[in-house]
Amino acid sequence: MASLTVFDRQGKEVGKYEIEPTELAPKINKQLLHDAVVMYQANLRLGTSATKSRAEVAGSTKKMYRQKGTGNARAGSRRSGVRRGGGHIFAKRPRDYSYRLPRKAIQLATRMAIASKIRDDEMVVVDDLSFDAPATKDMAAVLKALGLQGVSTLIATADHDVNVYKSARNIDRVEISPVSDLNALNVLKPHRMLVTRQALDAIKSRAANTNGSSE
Repeated sequence: MASLTVFDRQGKEVGKYEIEPTELAPKINKQLLHDAVVMYQANLRLGTSATKSRAEVAGSTKKMYRQKGTGNARAGSRRSGVRRGGGHIFAKRPRDYSYRLPRKAIQLATRMAIASKIRDDEMVVVDDLSFDAPATKDMAAVLKALGLQGVSTLIATADHDVNVYKSARNIDRVEISPVSDLNALNVLKPHRMLVTRQALDAIKSRAANTNGSSE
């Protein structure tokens, strides 16, 4: 059982949060995490690179000179791929790199990533992170009080909170995500994960519901 310290916005300890990493994932499967991260990275690729083949390059198709008797190697069109300015022999074409792992594998990878943050002591729990209005200065002060200033951090909230999002979006190396949008890549990429108590409750609830439905 992991006992996480709960801090307030001033960085003072206000309690403990008991959570068992095995409730999220029985074990950490590095291969599954790797496969999930590679999938998300592949899905981010644009795949818009393209080059021209000899059929698409502008220029005449006339034979450059006669086949025999010149002493030169035989040559055809100026658009040949072996000549400067000619087309590419194996021209690149736009392609879609995206693919999808099974849904249950993706969900399990996300829970494994969160469990790894707990086991590696890379998760910070804050009691409350609500704002009456967007305030980047106040968010920066909270991060500083929690020892997260200048550290790549993912802020996880129970639901989409507009004020929290707008308060943190302009801070360097800080990402914000509701629990419903967490995935293996955005959890593992930053060095630290800052979660509210409500967000951690939501993570446990979602894990319990997923585990229950798979049994």
